[in-house]
Amino acid sequence: MLEDDIKATVSMALKEDLGGALDLSLDVTSQLIDENEENEATVITREAGVFCGKAWVEEVYRQLGNRVELQWFVKDGDKIEPGEQLFHVKGNARVMLTAERTTLNFVQTLSGVATEVSKYVAAMEGTNCRLLDTRKTLPCLRTALKYAVTCGGGKNHRIGLFDMFLIKENHIMACGGIEKAIQRARQNHPELKVEVEVENLDELQQALDAKADIIMLDNFEYDMMIHAVKQTNHQSQLEISGNVNIDTIGRYAQTGVDFISVGALTKNVRALDLSMRFVKK
Repeated sequence: MLEDDIKATVSMALKEDLGGALDLSLDVTSQLIDENEENEATVITREAGVFCGKAWVEEVYRQLGNRVELQWFVKDGDKIEPGEQLFHVKGNARVMLTAERTTLNFVQTLSGVATEVSKYVAAMEGTNCRLLDTRKTLPCLRTALKYAVTCGGGKNHRIGLFDMFLIKENHIMACGGIEKAIQRARQNHPELKVEVEVENLDELQQALDAKADIIMLDNFEYDMMIHAVKQTNHQSQLEISGNVNIDTIGRYAQTGVDFISVGALTKNVRALDLSMRFVKK
């Protein structure tokens, strides 16, 4: 999915800038420059973080005709420092200027996610708990953002509605209970993992009795988390979700749960500060 999505999202982003068509002549400002003019530029970061987005940059230039040469100084997942050079571009000046904002938008966004994820992962250091993303992503950028999560050291939860069961409160009510929901899931797709969201220790026991693969502890208080780990006793994997932030995640990770999911990683996205510097003529 990721390779196809990169091509599709880059195409949409370029067409968004160019009035609906992949046509360089629609960039009216770059048309002020001679069509054969060549230049070079370097993209740098203004702040520390984790880099992500190389494939998106390369796809932008590919879709604009491959009239530049790219030199990379970093790879996805690398830690970067303020003032560090990320990549160098040399070639047709019109293409470089048309591509500038699109390439920076992708790299800033994905690097911002990878950077935030790395902070959460660092806060969980020393535990066996793993950080997960969620489906709370920017529309049409899910696979990109989930890739950025892995570059920051996190793990992916389900990609969408097709690759895993996540039985939540409304599913349980509509199915007539936790046990019935899990039974139907096993009947419909025995090859898929089944996760169930629970809101109290009684529902936790119901999910354990029905042999859920993963049980999500939804908005549990800290003492309830501790009790849930003891009650589960490795019969199922446990995931914490809800009211988790950078200040609380380290403590929660020490409870003995297997996963902690954080929607803010891919929902409250802050772009990393980057810039492209052209050579003066």
